[in-house]
Amino acid sequence: MLTVIAFLPILVTVVLMAVFNWTAKRVLPLAWFLVCIIALAVWRMNLGHVLGYSLFGALKALDVIIIIFGAVLILNTLKQSGAMRSINNGFMHITKDRRIQAIIIGWMFGAFIEGAAGFGTPPALTAPLLVGLGFPPLAAAMVSLIFNSTPVSFGAVGTPLFGAVNSLTAYLGSGGAQRFTGLLTNQVAFLHSIAGVFIPLIGLCFLVLFFGKEKSLKHAFAAAPFALFAGVVFVVPYYFTARLLGPEFPSLVGALVGLPILLWAAKSGFLMPKTPWDFPDQNDWAEDWKSNFAQVEKVSADAPMALLKAWIPYILIALILVATRIPAFGLKNLLSSAKLVVPNIMGIRGLDYELVWGYLPGIIPFSLVAVLTHFIHGMKIEQTKAAWCDTFRQISGAAGALFFGVAMVQLMLNSHVNSQGLDSMMTTMAQTVAALAGNAFILFAPFIGVLGTFMSGSNTVSNILFSSFQYETALFLELPPLITVALQVVGGAIGSMISVNSVVTACATVGTVGAEGKLIKRNALPCFIYALIVALLAYIIIAGGISFS
Repeated sequence: MLTVIAFLPILVTVVLMAVFNWTAKRVLPLAWFLVCIIALAVWRMNLGHVLGYSLFGALKALDVIIIIFGAVLILNTLKQSGAMRSINNGFMHITKDRRIQAIIIGWMFGAFIEGAAGFGTPPALTAPLLVGLGFPPLAAAMVSLIFNSTPVSFGAVGTPLFGAVNSLTAYLGSGGAQRFTGLLTNQVAFLHSIAGVFIPLIGLCFLVLFFGKEKSLKHAFAAAPFALFAGVVFVVPYYFTARLLGPEFPSLVGALVGLPILLWAAKSGFLMPKTPWDFPDQNDWAEDWKSNFAQVEKVSADAPMALLKAWIPYILIALILVATRIPAFGLKNLLSSAKLVVPNIMGIRGLDYELVWGYLPGIIPFSLVAVLTHFIHGMKIEQTKAAWCDTFRQISGAAGALFFGVAMVQLMLNSHVNSQGLDSMMTTMAQTVAALAGNAFILFAPFIGVLGTFMSGSNTVSNILFSSFQYETALFLELPPLITVALQVVGGAIGSMISVNSVVTACATVGTVGAEGKLIKRNALPCFIYALIVALLAYIIIAGGISFS
């Protein structure tokens, strides 16, 4: 009965978001309130502890919210300055083959945007760009969502992975969190790299099956050498960057290294298919392929600024991140020491919150570079003001959801502080799941991450909700907790293919409103394949005793 009661807030969250399509900002406050009632009435926690741990969770959400703010701000600033239009135009005239266009823009450029901004922005940028090049809007949305998977765990300079680690501080302590972060980064990068090599080809398979004239896989396999090459040139630097530099850089560096290589390969004909592939004539498109918009903007050869100038803010971000994350430069310790401390929250001894504001990428480099871009791109005051106002408006919903989501998780984790002598809600749930699933749990772990992202729209929120649950379940089953948490992080990234929020956003940007259900059903298969591959890889890792230390 205690397990059923402890599961109730999560069950309510899943049902309201997945069945009734409630947004996270509506559901998570209700779920937090339900946890508070359970903590007071069943676990018999005192009110001071309920409020204290909830406030601690809300404060910890600030770390993630500041990163989101900076990531969205730089993107909005580049839109306002015209830089994003120049970057988009830079992809013109590379090739007429739609398969290659999809890989370069949807896979590689989308990975760069994910690494820098994250939070559903890649499909919202790449899908309209593909439509401008002549893709059916529904095809552009579908393939952009499929490709937005492997880079997601390290999106917005590692925010999803940091979200997972932050939710585990009760287990790891301040000293163990840094080592666990490194090990988790290595494991996540390995799982993604092995499966991610095939994602460009899988995306092409679905593209030609649903939108080709002949609907035959032979057209996907004809481009397989280039597609696999695109996977390799991204995941190789992606993996080694994770091993050497940590979770902030893999997606950024993978794309920065892979993009020029792919552009060179396409222009020089290296591994290119012999015959270009295109969609049927527009007059033969099915109605649901088309945009609801009266007119979809086509990519123009006109660019408001030089391409190099447009890329300067992203180049600065990459340079500043490297300079501030590598200890040899001396900036890492300096920035890490700049912090705001709130001690003994609600009088609970040892419950201290630290905001290491100097080291948060949302401030340095994102917000800093956004300010510098005003001068570099010669922006007008009105443009800069619009970028900041748009950012505040866009993150308001995410901020509300995160405040209550992290508060709920922290309260569930610390509910062992009660007068009944009961284990915490998280421990109670983990014990029951461990007893029911046994060692087969490892096959289900990534699908829990998928579910979290599907219902919340965010790999970060999914990790915050379920990482501690995965960790505790692994302890009870005597499985390596590192692997189950890695499967949570990877599964959450895979879930971006079918995330309700991402699908709705992608459809809205290309004008296929009403086709969301069709996209979710189609993308469910590549999502399942990806999750199953990483689950089997994890099983092999455990069976073989492979270490990622």
